[in-house]
Amino acid sequence: MTSNQRGQATVELAFSLVILVLFLFAIIDFGRIFHAYLTLDHASREGARIASVGATDSEVIARVKGSAPLLDSTTVSVSITPLPQDRVRGSYVTVELAYPISFSVPLLANVAPNPLTLRSKTVMRVE
Repeated sequence: MTSNQRGQATVELAFSLVILVLFLFAIIDFGRIFHAYLTLDHASREGARIASVGATDSEVIARVKGSAPLLDSTTVSVSITPLPQDRVRGSYVTVELAYPISFSVPLLANVAPNPLTLRSKTVMRVE
């Protein structure tokens, strides 16, 4: 080995390690965001279900926020249509949720909108 090739392996490891660590954190970030989306989707189904059986809007919002304990309940926005007095048997009730979530990997934050707004919408027939 000549003297000008001594640190070649160290430099290659440094370059590859940076890329691998960024890739690993991007995978973790994707998993965190996907988990938040699945939780939001479950919460919207829970809210639509109790709205379809005659619950008030405040009960629906409480159920939605209770069904998503790992999300920040202060940033979950809940939209319920139609109004409670317009929910007649056979009509449809819609529960829409929106939740802003930010990336923890700086590289992804520069590429995608930050915060990313996750949305979920569930429609059920009123019983």
